[in-house]
Amino acid sequence: MGRYLDSRDPFESYRGIAGTRFFVDKTLLLEDILKAVEVDGQRYLCITRPRRFGKSVMANMVAAFLGRAEETGDLFDRLEIGQSECCHGHLNQYPVIYIDFSEIPENCVSYREYISRVLEGLKQDLSEAFPEIVTDTGISVWDILKQVFRKAGMKFVFVIDEWDSIFHMSFITEEDKKAYLLFLKSLLKDKAYVKFVYMTGVLPITKYSSGSELNMFVEYDMTVMERFSDCFGFVEKEADRLFDIYLQTTKKPKITRKDLEVWYDGYYTAAGERLYNPRSVVCALVNNQLANYWTSSGPYDEIFFYVKNNVDDMRDDLVLMVAGEGVEAEIRNYAAVSMELNTKDEIYSAMVIYGLLTYMDGEVFIPNKELMDKFRELLMGKESMGYVYRLANESKRMLAATLHGDTRVMRYDLREKWGRSQSIRGGF
Repeated sequence: MGRYLDSRDPFESYRGIAGTRFFVDKTLLLEDILKAVEVDGQRYLCITRPRRFGKSVMANMVAAFLGRAEETGDLFDRLEIGQSECCHGHLNQYPVIYIDFSEIPENCVSYREYISRVLEGLKQDLSEAFPEIVTDTGISVWDILKQVFRKAGMKFVFVIDEWDSIFHMSFITEEDKKAYLLFLKSLLKDKAYVKFVYMTGVLPITKYSSGSELNMFVEYDMTVMERFSDCFGFVEKEADRLFDIYLQTTKKPKITRKDLEVWYDGYYTAAGERLYNPRSVVCALVNNQLANYWTSSGPYDEIFFYVKNNVDDMRDDLVLMVAGEGVEAEIRNYAAVSMELNTKDEIYSAMVIYGLLTYMDGEVFIPNKELMDKFRELLMGKESMGYVYRLANESKRMLAATLHGDTRVMRYDLREKWGRSQSIRGGF
C-alpha cells in the first residue's frame, strides 16, 4: 500500500468517523457521483464548501468505498449505500490516488519542497505497484501513468482533498501558484488514464484559474449549484436525529433543540434548504455545552482586515446585519480571499465562500449566533467599528426607519448619533 496510490489512510479515517456517536450517514453521495461520471459523462467534479462542512470526510468516504487498499464491504454494507444495487459493482474496484494537499513536508519553506513530496511519493508508489512497467522514475509522473495505462490498461480514480491549500501558504509566490495549476493540468486534464477526479476545497477554481488550466472541472458550490447540496452540512432531519441521540446518551443534557438552531443553523444551499454547521453541532453535543467552536485564522482574519479597512463604505450594511437583517449583494463566485478585494460585493462574496455569511434571494446574512459572536469580536476590536455595533444594538428606531424607508427619522437619528460621536472622538 502506498502513500498516495492505494493508501489505507482514507479508510482508517472514515471508519473512525463512522463509528462515532454522532455520525451522519451521507453515503448516498456515492450514488450521485457515480451517476455523474457514468451516465452524465462528468469525469471531473470539484465540490467547494466552507471549512468544517464535511469535505474531507466525504473525500475519505469516496476513496474508502472505491479503493482497493482495504476490503470495506463490512463497513459500507451497514450504511445507506449498502442498499444501492447500482453501487455494488464499484466497491473496492479501482486503483485510487488520494492526495491531501494540506499536508506539507516538515520545515517546508518552498514550493519545490512542497510539490516534490507529492511527485516523489507518486513515483515511488507507481514503481512499487508496477515494477515491470515502471523502470525509469526520472520521467514525469504523467508519463509514468501513461505507460501503466498503455501496457496494463489501468485507469485511476483521483481523490484530491484541499486542492486550494497552497494558496494560503506564506511561502507560496504568484509564480508558484501558476506552476501548481500547470502541475494539476499536466497530471489530470484530458488524460486517458483518468477514470474520474473527485476534488474538494474552499476556493472556487475560477478564482485562480482564469484560463484553460482546469476548465475541465464542473464546479459545485453551495450558493449556486443545487446538486450535492444536502451532502455537506446537516439538514433539519439530521439535526433532529442527532439531538435525539444526545438526549438518550447524555446524563444531564444542557442543550435544547432550539439552542442548536439559534447557534449553528442559518446557512442556505442554492436550493433554499437550511443547513447547520456540522462541526459545531457535533462539538456542542459531545461537550454538552453551547460555545463558539468557529476557528478563525489565516484567510478569515484577512477578510476581516478588509472589512475594517472599508468600514466607511460598509458601515450601514454592518448595522443591518448585526441587527439580524439581510443586505443586498451580488455574489461573485470567483471573488475569494486575495490581496485584491476592492468592493463590498467582493468582500461579501469572500465571506460567503468562507462561511462567515450566508446568501439567499440576493441578500447576505450573518447566519447564526456563533457567527454573530465573531462579528461582535470584529466590531468591538476597533473604536469606530465599536460605534457601529452600539448603533445596531441601541438604535432600534433608526433600524426600523431604514427598513421602512422613513428617511426623515433616519436623518434625525443618524445626525444625533453622528454628532455625539464627533464630539467625543473627533470623527468616525
